[in-house]
Amino acid sequence: MPRKRRLFDGAFKAKVALDAVRGLKTVSELASFHKVHPTQITLWKKQLLEGAETVFENSSSRKAVPDEPSSAELYEQIGRLKIELDWVKKKWPRTVEERHRWIEPGHRSLSVRQQCELLGLHRSNVYYEAVPDNVENLRLMRLIDEEYLRHPFLGSRRMVLWLATQGETVNRKRVQRMLQNMGIQGIAPGPRTTLRSLGHKVYPYLLRGVEITRPNQVWACDITYVPMQRGDL
Repeated sequence: MPRKRRLFDGAFKAKVALDAVRGLKTVSELASFHKVHPTQITLWKKQLLEGAETVFENSSSRKAVPDEPSSAELYEQIGRLKIELDWVKKKWPRTVEERHRWIEPGHRSLSVRQQCELLGLHRSNVYYEAVPDNVENLRLMRLIDEEYLRHPFLGSRRMVLWLATQGETVNRKRVQRMLQNMGIQGIAPGPRTTLRSLGHKVYPYLLRGVEITRPNQVWACDITYVPMQRGDL
């Protein structure tokens, strides 16, 4: 028995097309969620981008489905979606920080809640104000900054030890947070254990395919890098 063809009204098409334009979900994810072919969603998205006022004008000529909205309601929904689409297209961000900066509390047509939904943000995060550092943290960061200028190779561990010599009892996690807030880190060369000279000979692995059956048949050694004050040994 042939499957009955599904008919979609203009409001449903516009909603799915707008979700595709937002990009919060892939076309495949939207197709799986709405039980629609991905090619159809791509076509609706293209039509919506070309002009929301004329999207799906021939929908009224098809057989109406139960509870289908009237033409006036449909055009009102499309007009609303057009406002949202224009707002998203005008300034679609790539990072969470950009999304926060582009919230317009005084927008005439879109509330802050609607803007957060369009941008995929939680409204509570928009109203959140970071608590400034207290006087004690500012004092410690001033000490850390002065010592960092004198010895920029100090990391969080050695900075904790230096603070202890100054009579300051601070754990390492707190120092790490303050260093991160200040945007500084210890300047030190890292180990270069994986780099080799192109002119060096590459020796074969002599144990490949060898079956080890008795004690002292094979000996192995390892290289240990001993950290020094200026680099590794």
